[in-house]
Amino acid sequence: MRIGVDVGGTNTDAVLMDGRNVIAAQKTPTTENVSDGIVKAITSVLDQSGKSANAVKCVMIGTTQFTNAFVERRNLVEVGVIRISLPATRGIPPMTDWPDDIRSVIGSNFEMIRGGYQYDGRLNSEFDEKGFREAVKRFKSRGLKAIAISGLFSPVNGEMEDRAEEIILKEIPDCNVTLSSRIGRIGLIERENAAIMNASLAALSVKIVASFRKALADLGILAPFYISQNDGTLMKAEFVEKYPVLTFASGPTNSMRGAAYLSGIEDALVADIGGTTTDIGMLTKGFPRESSLTVDIGGVRTNFRMPDIFALGLGGGSIITTEGDLKVGPKSVGYRLTEDAMVFGGDILTSTDIAVAAGYADIGRKSHISHLPEELIAEAVERIHHIVADGIDRMKTSADLVPLILVGGGAVLINRDIPGTLKVIIPEHAGVANAIGASIAQVGGEIDRVFSYDTVGRDTAISEAKAEAISVAVEAGAAPDTVQVIDIEEVPLAYIPGGAVRLRIKVAGELNLDNVVRAE
Repeated sequence: MRIGVDVGGTNTDAVLMDGRNVIAAQKTPTTENVSDGIVKAITSVLDQSGKSANAVKCVMIGTTQFTNAFVERRNLVEVGVIRISLPATRGIPPMTDWPDDIRSVIGSNFEMIRGGYQYDGRLNSEFDEKGFREAVKRFKSRGLKAIAISGLFSPVNGEMEDRAEEIILKEIPDCNVTLSSRIGRIGLIERENAAIMNASLAALSVKIVASFRKALADLGILAPFYISQNDGTLMKAEFVEKYPVLTFASGPTNSMRGAAYLSGIEDALVADIGGTTTDIGMLTKGFPRESSLTVDIGGVRTNFRMPDIFALGLGGGSIITTEGDLKVGPKSVGYRLTEDAMVFGGDILTSTDIAVAAGYADIGRKSHISHLPEELIAEAVERIHHIVADGIDRMKTSADLVPLILVGGGAVLINRDIPGTLKVIIPEHAGVANAIGASIAQVGGEIDRVFSYDTVGRDTAISEAKAEAISVAVEAGAAPDTVQVIDIEEVPLAYIPGGAVRLRIKVAGELNLDNVVRAE
């Protein structure tokens, strides 16, 4: 028996799962104090099922709290940045293209130090430890307690970053240190940006994880809890405290994983229609297709793994405006849907009102919208379906027809076939697909390195990389006999001699529940 929870900006959803069966589900408004909403949602599913807290073997939580905090520039701390790369990269200092409003919050404290490696892990220049210590002391004198470290080709060889962390913690024992090699890929600037973003969330991550612990303790749940990351796999709570940035975009990922689980279809388009937005993505082998481009988050470019998602301003709370041409969204009543929408007695016309008026949704009181003209209803329905069809067209990479799975509370807005799709599927429990996706998240492992095929050969390189990725997953808690390779990416680096190929292998396996440790 396990519980999945998704803490979104509008709703907190919870499901109780027994194997592959959904025993109970609950959707409640997200509270300012996150733990209150979690307690309410979990209490409800336990009450519905008649199960006690002792029956719960583990809890999986997905959250958008960190994404929202960075995008909204709130609860961020000042960060010190040290890049170990000189004499290379001198011309582009850290945070060069960051928006001014973020720099005004987290500061412009950066240093560039001699050191770094070449593409294959060989030394590029010696690490200037003396210069590094002096830089740390300057940060200490400014009272900085969060430092991000980035090194030239550190994902290939992380020794200098590891040594840098030792030096920082000796000088500032309570400092939160982010190593870029732990969260980003090879590209230096985007990896460094991700490290800085992560460091800026240092204080909030401790607070949020503590609120999760408190919620479970208040419920008497002694089972361990894990937090889902943006590739659909799990992290231990302690790891999230140190690397919260890996939860970015985990909400859409959970929804897509839940869609695959509920429908039994592993290759399809998924549209997660919430209260304000619709996130559209492509499932491949049951996991979201990853973005192959740098990802812009809150105006900052990053290169860590992110699902390829196209977001539209359409949801159940989207406001319908009739002045001039009819418009649906992007403004929304959001979490005030049950107060402001006409079917609930409010005075704002929303997309949910339109679906009810058209007769294909049964929400609230239809009598409240009986005055709406038929022409208006028909035009709004047409517009809603056109918005989704346009988003689907943007996400498809071929003309082949593929199934479209609709999930989220706003899935009721769609009742027609969508052009370019094979069929439209709305599975049972679609409204809490995100919590179900969190509950079934697996333990993953990933290797992203440059190999010289001329030296070791392609087969040997792939075999070594697979073994390393599987080892990472098992060490993180995956059951060894369930780990499977879910993605292999080979990119020849023609500008580097020796048949250099960037090889990225991703694996995932079921959480080994026999080895989970319950709290005392």
